[in-house]
Amino acid sequence: MAKKANPLTLSGLEASIDALVGSLAPRAKSLIVTVLGDALAPHGGAIWLGSLILLMAPFGINERAVRTSVLRLVREDWLVAKPRGRRSDYSLTEAGSQRIADSERRIYPSPRWDWDGRWHIVFTGLGAIAGDNRARLRRTLRWLGFGVVNGNVFAHPRADLDGLAHALAELGLADEVVTVRAEPEAILGDKPRRDLLGGLWNLDEVSAAYRRFIERFTHFRGLADHPTPSASFTLRILLMHEYRRVQLRDPGLPAALLPPDWAGMEAWTLARELYRKLAATSQVYLTSIAETDTGPLPPLAASFGERFGGIVGLDRAPASTKRSG
Repeated sequence: MAKKANPLTLSGLEASIDALVGSLAPRAKSLIVTVLGDALAPHGGAIWLGSLILLMAPFGINERAVRTSVLRLVREDWLVAKPRGRRSDYSLTEAGSQRIADSERRIYPSPRWDWDGRWHIVFTGLGAIAGDNRARLRRTLRWLGFGVVNGNVFAHPRADLDGLAHALAELGLADEVVTVRAEPEAILGDKPRRDLLGGLWNLDEVSAAYRRFIERFTHFRGLADHPTPSASFTLRILLMHEYRRVQLRDPGLPAALLPPDWAGMEAWTLARELYRKLAATSQVYLTSIAETDTGPLPPLAASFGERFGGIVGLDRAPASTKRSG
């Protein structure tokens, strides 16, 4: 059981957050994706570029880096521009919204440990797929948690089939793969289970990443009950940026296939504890800064309150003070 931390003073919290920003040095485009998914998607997924520049400043991301990153996200079909006179507004594309929805199913719910013992096997027929598409398909399957059995065959004990279908449709390769359910013997063969898993996934690397996440953020368990809105938002985004980076490398295996010292559940519990403390007050800061082409952000989606098993107090957060000018 984690030792309860002493409460952080406001100055101590701000100094700790500044130190964390310096040590993590998050990259602009990746951090903007975190802001889009964690903060803006629940408000409709649109924002004025000027607001996004203001939101990114506390993370050491300057205006030029924001503009460059946004243009790259447009090219990668995450965002679409909506010119409004001299203003530049951006909103999530259909593809961007779907990627975020697929990620959310992995990030916020409690890790699942159940398993019926069967496997999802994907046969890709890579020899018939052009080189660029072959590399994209392999990256996509690895991102979805599939392990590589051989060049054409990928396996997962409990795959996200909706996420797989969306990804294959986006790649235009839905007709190039076959997915089947298999009994353990079909994938394990004569190999011991641990030998097989070591070849499919680097679980030691992922567990070590979870432990680094815990070491970086457990200090913030000493948060006061009501941190300032700006500190709450900055820490919330850093928390989810780092948790997302680790969690999306986690193949999501059932308990029966995990090592006994697996750190994934401890990391999720820490992320849930801090997120619940930060959510309401961080929303005050977000809504005081962010605008769309029509004015303030749309109301928060009800699904936001279901993250990490439920967030209370969103309706009791202090009213935001909108920036003028």
